[in-house]
Amino acid sequence: MKRTLLSLLAIASMAYAASPTGCVLVQPADMNVTWKAYKTPAKIGVNGQFTAVKYTPNSLEGKNFRELFVGSKVNIDTSKLTTGNPGRDEKLVKFFFSIMSSNTIEAKIIDIKRSDKHEKGKPRTGTVSIEITMNGKTKTVPMKYIYDKGQFNATGTIDLVDFAAGKALASINKACYELHKGKTWSDVTIGFSTTVKATLCHVNIAQKK
Repeated sequence: MKRTLLSLLAIASMAYAASPTGCVLVQPADMNVTWKAYKTPAKIGVNGQFTAVKYTPNSLEGKNFRELFVGSKVNIDTSKLTTGNPGRDEKLVKFFFSIMSSNTIEAKIIDIKRSDKHEKGKPRTGTVSIEITMNGKTKTVPMKYIYDKGQFNATGTIDLVDFAAGKALASINKACYELHKGKTWSDVTIGFSTTVKATLCHVNIAQKK
């Protein structure tokens, strides 16, 4: 019994030393990429998701988010997407994304910072900087993240003008002029999410009965 207890203590100690929180963070090699575009003068949102996303993580496990994410890359095939409306999907590909100089969007996570304050039991929050290349233009976009119950979600906003996408924006606005009531907005909300599990967490054996 004594030998078993010592072994458990040794395992717990090693797990605790792996990170400040006593856990090893593990992520899968997949990521969901979503967006919300806006139409009509009332700025009605249209949600969409890219369905062909290649995620190359910096590491599948680490002591913190920086080790997991910074350096990770995403390659998106813009010809494959869904908004829940096949007709709209076809128009987006034909009259917007096909107007771009490339049918891919590339992104790289270049920095991540946690919030200074974190209340115990509350979701963790912070900012993540993404270098996005679209239509031959590269911009760094700040996003806010929230980590809660094993889910990492980040959201931010891009302006299509920053990516020289005025021609593509005018094209989709013309194709959907009546539906959009003559207004297609240049700002787009973007987001990505993935699962991050905390494993090998420190267990205070002295408190277990």
